[in-house]
Amino acid sequence: MLQAIPSLILAFQFASPGPILVKLGPLTIRWYGLLIASAVLIGVSLSQYLAKRRNVDPNAIADLAIWLVIGAIPCARLYYVLFEWEQYAQRPEDIIAIWKGGIAIHGAILGGLVATIIFARIQKLSVWLLADLVVPSLILGQAIGRWGNFFNSEAFGSPTNLPWKLYIPPQQRPPGYINYQYFHPTFLYESLWNLLIFAILITLFFRDLKRKPHLKVGTLALIYLVGYSAGRIWIEGLRTDSLMVGPLRIAQIVSLVSILLGLAGLVWLYWFRRPLPDVVPPENQQWDTVSE
Repeated sequence: MLQAIPSLILAFQFASPGPILVKLGPLTIRWYGLLIASAVLIGVSLSQYLAKRRNVDPNAIADLAIWLVIGAIPCARLYYVLFEWEQYAQRPEDIIAIWKGGIAIHGAILGGLVATIIFARIQKLSVWLLADLVVPSLILGQAIGRWGNFFNSEAFGSPTNLPWKLYIPPQQRPPGYINYQYFHPTFLYESLWNLLIFAILITLFFRDLKRKPHLKVGTLALIYLVGYSAGRIWIEGLRTDSLMVGPLRIAQIVSLVSILLGLAGLVWLYWFRRPLPDVVPPENQQWDTVSE
């Protein structure tokens, strides 16, 4: 029995059951779309709960969620298509086929940031206050959404024989790797990393409810920026399908810049003790907690 355990471990592998969850006549429900929709619903509910704990109107988060969806998803797709234009120029009908996969989280973050800035200016709210309420949900949603890559057999890494290897069907393998069957499940690495960052953010949030002085507004957003980007840099280095500019991986460049900006923001907040630039005057840069 004990001798069989190593063999069972070595035989273990991930293998996608396929991108389609169920097909009912002309209606097709794909795993990717279901996971993205689930991530949005869970994220909105969580952010509304966090808003209540910070004495922020949860209806503002519900309104912001609409802006985020409108800003983030199209930008995530546009970002991906622009860097893969040679592929989509041959099949322009696939540009809007977001259900087949092919969105970039950095594009979503940029689109979501622009939407948040516009929303905050209209509503006269702090961008950083909103960001601190949203980033725990964002990183949790990223952890959930990465499993869409698993079902689509995409966003995997280089070949490997590790016990947790991922089987990729021949038609999904990139040029030059057709004779390899097993690859690093980078979707899993990033999902687990994102769950770790989520745990850190949510722990800091609830610890801050009971401690004074409170975290300065923008702290959680900056920690998200640094934490997620640090993981993305090393995970991206394993992938075989990175968006490229010449020999450079776009995600690694953006992640490095994000880390530097995040660290600079934290230094600005805690070393220089200055509030972050905002669309509204920084009148109250620390939150009051809701009494139990």
